[in-house]
Amino acid sequence: MTRPVPACALGFAPRPRVGLLGGSFNPAHDGHLEIALIALRRLALDEVWFLVSPGNPLKTGVDMGALADRVASVRRLVGADPRLRVVTIEAVLGTRYTADTLTALRRRFRRVRFVWLMGADNLLQIPAWARWQAIFRSVPVAVLARPKYSAKALVGKAARRFSTRRRHGRRVRFLAGEPPPAWVFFHTRLNPASASAIRDARARQAATDRPGGLAGAGPAKSPVDT
Repeated sequence: MTRPVPACALGFAPRPRVGLLGGSFNPAHDGHLEIALIALRRLALDEVWFLVSPGNPLKTGVDMGALADRVASVRRLVGADPRLRVVTIEAVLGTRYTADTLTALRRRFRRVRFVWLMGADNLLQIPAWARWQAIFRSVPVAVLARPKYSAKALVGKAARRFSTRRRHGRRVRFLAGEPPPAWVFFHTRLNPASASAIRDARARQAATDRPGGLAGAGPAKSPVDT
């Protein structure tokens, strides 16, 4: 059982409709920002929380940056927009899985209507997450298109399992008030930004900068990128 969220853990009072964009943000990039801004506009959200995870159970082989560095990358990305908040509540709770984090947040902030936000890559991969169906049954879910993943995600296991709960048309804007399970898919402009590509580019640059270094010596890409 997850511990309740302490009252001082956030340091601010949540507004009524909140989008939750979770991930390792290793590092944060324009694709993450685009998801947040589209969700704010199309779902009539009051704010979006970037939930920076202390670690990702599915990315144990990835060169994970320190939490402070990843938080800093999100802060640089969101700038001074008051609707975008950087939140490390999972480090306070000690939760490793999204299902547990959602349970704790819903228990503590009963008047807040949360919406889980993710890219199509995670819709395709979510059946590998712990208690993934509980996530859909906890809060409404909004999925945004990602290059190379959208078509596969829409015929994947999660989309098929909850096919009758997908919302269309005018109901999309009021997703935050829908009883879960309820989800939408946004066919938006495809942003090619990728955290793994950024890490690879940095590794190649570092290799080139070293005496005798060879470009292209960076690590292989992770199969899942959030």
